[in-house]
Amino acid sequence: MSPSAVASAPVTVEVLQPAAAEDAQRRVAGALAVAGLRAGDRVAFSLGSSAALLVCVLGALRSGIIPVLLNAMLLPAERDLLIADAEPALVVGDAAGLERLLQGPAGELAEVPLGRPIHYTSGTTGRPKGVWSGVLSEEQARRQFDDEADLWGFDAADTHLVCSPMYHSVSVRFASGTLLRGGRLVILSRFEAGVALRALRDHRPTTTFMAPTALQRLLHQRDLPERFESLRLLVHAGSPCPPAVKRAAMARVRPGALWEFYGSTEGQFTVCSPEEWLQRPGTVGRARPGRRLHVDDRGVIWCRPPDFARFSYWHDPEATATAWDDGAFTVGDLGRLDDDGYLFIDGRRDDLVISGGVNVYPAEVEAALTEVRGVRAVAVFGLPHPDWGQEVCAAVVGAASEEELRAQARRMLAPHKRPKRYFTVADLPRTTTGKVQRTVLADAVAADAVRDSRRR
Repeated sequence: MSPSAVASAPVTVEVLQPAAAEDAQRRVAGALAVAGLRAGDRVAFSLGSSAALLVCVLGALRSGIIPVLLNAMLLPAERDLLIADAEPALVVGDAAGLERLLQGPAGELAEVPLGRPIHYTSGTTGRPKGVWSGVLSEEQARRQFDDEADLWGFDAADTHLVCSPMYHSVSVRFASGTLLRGGRLVILSRFEAGVALRALRDHRPTTTFMAPTALQRLLHQRDLPERFESLRLLVHAGSPCPPAVKRAAMARVRPGALWEFYGSTEGQFTVCSPEEWLQRPGTVGRARPGRRLHVDDRGVIWCRPPDFARFSYWHDPEATATAWDDGAFTVGDLGRLDDDGYLFIDGRRDDLVISGGVNVYPAEVEAALTEVRGVRAVAVFGLPHPDWGQEVCAAVVGAASEEELRAQARRMLAPHKRPKRYFTVADLPRTTTGKVQRTVLADAVAADAVRDSRRR
């Protein structure tokens, strides 16, 4: 299915019961074994969210086979580059491929997933990197599973509403924790606020995760109930949550239900209860159990995780070496710790735009736009947006027209990576070493926009 077909398809709502999910996972394990896949092999999935995708992912993980979860909205060229990098033994890109896995003979399963999926995250070079955690021993796998499931208290009484796409790591973590503790799932094929609201009313989930942009869209729906009484837990993460949105969400759930965490594709750093946030507005909480945080003299945040949470970047030892130091890792975010160990994020990586909870790396977008004839230089950055958190923008030095730039973006980039606004500038602000100062650029563009509006 093409990216445009995925985006325009009607949203589906599926209910997945634990017993049916267990049977399906056994068949997937059997099908993978018949196909010759063994522990440590990889199977790539490029599909939208569904119950079938989830049980195929879990059937693989509980066999020690590592799923590679790709955004179904990627253009074919983008997807093919990641598939070539991951070197999977099997690629599943349509519903028929999922169905073949679900028709396998019953196979053997470990009690819990024996690893984490590979999710791709870009770096400052614009080259996507796969986060690889390998195959865990059964003891490590149990500790990894309990680390997540115990933190959120998943159990057989839970119904978890899956709103986020499954190429986001949190979706599989929360869904597998619920299912394997005996709970059931309600799965949206993609987030749509009206459908999510109906699911909350009709299925009365006890837990869910929403990125702040999704949460904001939900709260803008008409006919919201006074309170979502069924929810014992509503978690958000992925981008900064505006305080007004957070307080509005708190007013719609039970006291103590709205939590957040700070993490990344690579690993989890903190957890924050609503009481802690109210006492220290702006904090993202303290270190999760089993982890230690520190901030170096540059303001960079580091996390020392348990041994089962270590990772490397697939086929990229240099990036791996940069990310780790003396048992702690960083993703380059900046922050500060108060005297009680509460973390405050001072800024995400200055090369990163978070739009709708999805990471967009300027270097990748810039590489595509610089191929347009007449472009002498280009810098991509984010500007605040009321619905998306940030919108992707591009400042261009040269004679290329906006129409040419937009056409190139459509040819080369998935929709979420395409700049929404273009600005023609005489030059780009740079440091003495030649690095583009994206924050200075964004501030200058915003100031020019304010001056223009006043002149009108």
